[in-house]
Amino acid sequence: KREVEILVALSKGLLYKEIAEELFISSQTVRKHVYHIYEKLHVGNRIQAVNKFFGR
Repeated sequence: KREVEILVALSKGLLYKEIAEELFISSQTVRKHVYHIYEKLHVGNRIQAVNKFFGR
């Protein structure tokens, strides 16, 4: 669930700091979630992650 929330925030173009503030977590926690998202989706950046997740 948290990873999906982060993917939605990434799709809006939010920075890690902004995502952290929105979700009431630290920037480091956001980075950790993003790292796991990239690994699960086999991608290397936020654009690829968002496109793959949303089927674009």
